[in-house]
Amino acid sequence: MDKSSQVIAMYLLVHIGLIFFTYPADVIASLSVGHWSAILLGFACHFTLLGIYTKGLSRFASQNLIDIFRGTGKAFAVVLLFPVMAYLFMTMVVTVRVYAEIITVVFIGNTPIWSVMLLVVAVCALISSFGVESLFRTGVLVAILFLPLLLAVFILSFQNADWRYLLPLIDERSASFSYVFRRPYLLSQFAFAGGFVFLGFIPSYIPYERRKVVRASFLLLPLFLISVYIPLLTFGEDTAARFQFPFIMAVDTVDVSWLMFDRVTVFFMISLICFVLLYLSLAMWKTVLLLRSGIPLIRPVQANASLAAVLYIVCALIPDWESVERLLGWNLFLLAYVTMVIPLVTFLLGLRRERMGAARP
Repeated sequence: MDKSSQVIAMYLLVHIGLIFFTYPADVIASLSVGHWSAILLGFACHFTLLGIYTKGLSRFASQNLIDIFRGTGKAFAVVLLFPVMAYLFMTMVVTVRVYAEIITVVFIGNTPIWSVMLLVVAVCALISSFGVESLFRTGVLVAILFLPLLLAVFILSFQNADWRYLLPLIDERSASFSYVFRRPYLLSQFAFAGGFVFLGFIPSYIPYERRKVVRASFLLLPLFLISVYIPLLTFGEDTAARFQFPFIMAVDTVDVSWLMFDRVTVFFMISLICFVLLYLSLAMWKTVLLLRSGIPLIRPVQANASLAAVLYIVCALIPDWESVERLLGWNLFLLAYVTMVIPLVTFLLGLRRERMGAARP
């Protein structure tokens, strides 16, 4: 039975959960004019690497990423996959800390952040313990429940848009792509990088068509544009650049008199929190899979509980937002590795396998 719909739903939800928190601020900080060029460039790189990655995986229909790399030698697999595990852990630390901060700001300002982080980590550990099939089925249910709600929020968020802020469309910096190596733009690639790696961990008993996932990636492009341009059209570039979470601030300005709730932000944040919980649960499942491949004697429950405990302790040790930004900066090297090296190596190993198969009589 084809389960492409489940994989596509998870792919989309994971990225939606990542797009709307630091990505708008990073892109706005990268440029003062022509933000669309930064968005399109990032998406073009994402689409290309996604195509390369899925093409390589298609040569190993019955194997996941761990089995593929193990086929070339255990030492080779350890060298390649250890940075992936480190990246997943760093990403979970940053995501838990950032969303705990957002939850306290938007919903429960008087609640200690450590208790919010504890709840997030515990819920994600519980969800991931049920396995990837349950995760995918939950993803479909969450998509059905919350994507229409999110679409309504996007439509309402244009309420205060001033389209004059759209101009000018381009300047010398955006035309020359001189912003590419600036730190804010590099940090913005976090929203593109973390979402498609899970495709290599999907077990063979969950069949899906990789071409459908690649085609579904185009659904993300409008969301990347909306996440940046709603704050720009609402506040202007000078004001939007001052906000830590520009899109959330823009949604908070929406006033709907017929709505029984005072703030549309409540609906947006509830949807986003559900997506992020799925993303963190999926990341924990992948990390446990990598841990158990290196330490076969450890049981899944023990690995999951140990990972959750270490994750919470590290998150609790982060004192402030400046430390989160430093962690994001340190994670850039691992992000580049996971985004570029892993898809390229997978593709090259797929070519090697195909040529070896063609060479056999």
